[in-house]
Amino acid sequence: MKSLSKIGMAAAVILLAIACNNQIGKSRPPVSQDAAYENYVSQPAPARHLSVEQKNVSKFTPPKIVPDQEVTLEKAPADGGKGKMEEDKRAEFNREEYANIIENRFLRVRQEPLSTFSIDVDAASYSNVRRYIQQGALPPAGAVRIEEMINYFDYRYPQPTGTDPFSVNTELSACPWNPQHRLVLIGLQGKEHEAAELPAANLVFLIDVSGSMDEPNKLPLVKTSLKLLTEQLREKDHVAIVVYAGNAGLVLPSTSGSEKRKIKEAIDNLEAGGSTAGGQGLELAYKVARQNLVKGGNNRIVLATDGDFNVGASSEDELVRMIEKERETGVFLSVLGFGMGNYQDNKMQQLADKGNGNHSYIDNINEARKVLVKEFGSTLFTIAKDVKIQVEFNPEKVQAYRLIGYENRALAAEDFNDDKKDAGELGSGHRVTALYEIIPAGIKDEFTTGVDSLKYQTRGSVAAGSASDEWMTVKLRYKEPDGNQSRLLAKTVNGTESSLEGSSANFRFAAAVAEFGLLLRNSDFKEKSSWQQVLSLARGAKEADNDGYRSEFIGLVETASALTIAKR
Repeated sequence: MKSLSKIGMAAAVILLAIACNNQIGKSRPPVSQDAAYENYVSQPAPARHLSVEQKNVSKFTPPKIVPDQEVTLEKAPADGGKGKMEEDKRAEFNREEYANIIENRFLRVRQEPLSTFSIDVDAASYSNVRRYIQQGALPPAGAVRIEEMINYFDYRYPQPTGTDPFSVNTELSACPWNPQHRLVLIGLQGKEHEAAELPAANLVFLIDVSGSMDEPNKLPLVKTSLKLLTEQLREKDHVAIVVYAGNAGLVLPSTSGSEKRKIKEAIDNLEAGGSTAGGQGLELAYKVARQNLVKGGNNRIVLATDGDFNVGASSEDELVRMIEKERETGVFLSVLGFGMGNYQDNKMQQLADKGNGNHSYIDNINEARKVLVKEFGSTLFTIAKDVKIQVEFNPEKVQAYRLIGYENRALAAEDFNDDKKDAGELGSGHRVTALYEIIPAGIKDEFTTGVDSLKYQTRGSVAAGSASDEWMTVKLRYKEPDGNQSRLLAKTVNGTESSLEGSSANFRFAAAVAEFGLLLRNSDFKEKSSWQQVLSLARGAKEADNDGYRSEFIGLVETASALTIAKR
């Protein structure tokens, strides 16, 4: 009987389950297998399975440096710290990297009479600094490379008249932030060539289409920028397109510049996703460039990326060795940087330097137009390579000197005559400006310290020429774009100097930009620098300003000044 009772109870449970199931079935329509699958795959994956590349970086959070004396204990926030947690979460994705800059110091002429460095035509630092300030933040010191900020602007130097590809210009006047000192300007002006005169170009657009590029100011801006560049191509120019994400691929073989629609369609079809096999992409781009090499032409890879290399040959040493080897084949590398949040400035700068190219940061379409349209010739066509500058100071006139900027371009004195030593390239129409702050002989020197007298030799003996009116001699070496032997130029700077008010607009504007950089870096050498003085110099040297770059600079200084006051 007990067994029959158990069977009856089990049957009742089964009948009840069937009835419930039928009732549920009446309340909703049947679901097909396909619909069930679509419903399943549409469900979001748990957050713990998202990789860094899949996370959405919605807003750039600039790094903030707080001096020790400003750190204070705060009361617990009313929201229990939720706001702070959200801020920390956003800051997690700010992976921008900048190399530490140790500023050039003052050197005594009797101990260090020679100053040697490579030219630098990059201007990425200025547009990147502009991006920070326009977003309401002051840039980190490592982002402020003063020489690049100065070289962002046009200066009205005369065109070369001889056989050399550039003119050499110098000017001596008072130093705005330390009137007891002097400022020396050295300006190079590359020869401008009409587009028809430029040699045929063999270009490879190497485009990063990894997941990190899937933001409005990255791949979409890359596409627009490269289409602007495509419009500048001539029939004799050719371009291929290589892309890389998890791996690399050729999406457009070398194509004549006359087929602009075909090139633009290939660019428009690009989409972002995957990891970043940057090393593999470079290898393929160099292979394609070599296969289509134009003898005596402009053979160049144009890399567009945020600099986030994380798969394959991604260490800086590996990439640099490959680029140094490939540049010997005559293929140069220029780098266009995009985006924010994970912008790898230090890596891109090094790749361009080693690749005999230049580095630009494209933060908006106007900057793309400046670099790739207005400065098309200087960006892509080299007229002189391995350009080095060496300045010898006269100890009878100059007590000490400091090169402003160019910290990552410093060379040993013996490198000047070594034709195997790599240096910077000068493009068609490019301008390069360098500033030295000098302490004249007889002025109290508060920046250097002496050393003990030598026991076995005499330090600081001077030649007969030191009694002249010359303050310094500027020497330059350069090679033809396809040459291996350098040529030497020299120019002396005598004691003729003007007051700051009587100096050229070139001089005053370059000094204003330099002083701006000193303030942004909170430099140990800023002395009496001030935002108001920067504005006064810049406004007085604005001149015609047809493109509006100098006016924009003045607005940037005003904003930076306000941000500085707000931080106090």
